[in-house]
Amino acid sequence: MGINLAVAKLAPELTGKLPPWDFDSLAESKKRFKEGGFDLVALEGDQFDMTRIKLGLPGRGEDAEHYRMMLRNMGKLGITTLCYNFMQTGWFRTRKDIPERGGAKVTGFDAEEAALLPPKPYAPVSADKIWENYRWFINEVMPTAEEVGVKMGLHPDDPPVPNVEGVDRIFISPEAIKKALSLSDSPSHCLTFCQGTYLTMGVDVPSFFREVKDRVVFIHFRDIVGKATKFRETFHDNGPTDMAAMIRLYAREGFEGLIRSDHVPAMQGDDNTRPGYSINGTLFGVGYLKGLLDACI
Repeated sequence: MGINLAVAKLAPELTGKLPPWDFDSLAESKKRFKEGGFDLVALEGDQFDMTRIKLGLPGRGEDAEHYRMMLRNMGKLGITTLCYNFMQTGWFRTRKDIPERGGAKVTGFDAEEAALLPPKPYAPVSADKIWENYRWFINEVMPTAEEVGVKMGLHPDDPPVPNVEGVDRIFISPEAIKKALSLSDSPSHCLTFCQGTYLTMGVDVPSFFREVKDRVVFIHFRDIVGKATKFRETFHDNGPTDMAAMIRLYAREGFEGLIRSDHVPAMQGDDNTRPGYSINGTLFGVGYLKGLLDACI
């Protein structure tokens, strides 16, 4: 596909190894990617269990120290970008097999269906509590990220709805994102600009990017049809967003960070065991993005 940079999630349940707070474990992953022709430059997602940090539970201090160890290891190995989130319930969908163009399958969300799901065992968790936990987390880890030269890009909550399974969500609006940015002026305190999530919020995506561009370190390139309470993913060329215009905007505004294709359909030949990240859908997304980059920049 002509790709030589890699973004990885290296959580133990995926690798069978220790989390990236163990230097040898992360160094081995970096080596394996290099042997395959890739430079591992970023990590994405929860690299180990973040429950105690996100819920403010006893033991979170130990987890924060592990996080700092991970950041130091990243700095030593030249892995300079970290896409992270603060969603205890993760990126969430009520459906993973919605029919799309040509019989492909996509993920989607329906708030009415979600409301019928039982709450998590640790619910309810209020927005105020999550804000308190997030402030604590930023104060604990951001100085280390700055010290070692790692930029941490906050991903908005997906879907951007107030509550999922009894747990409130806080990063569901531009105002909340700007509030998060106000908590630290560290150059390491950055954003992952997920096009699809911001579109789901109902915001003017190009305008909001221009507003926060100086803090964006990573772009997730995808499109959706619908709104926060009910939407589905779609092919990159099959949604309401002028994707070529977005690429031209990113170039015109001087963005020089990472960009990747995100949340693709499962196509014929895909088994859909990892919804949103099937291989044939990814081939389409990457090819589409590369074509736009060649044509628009």
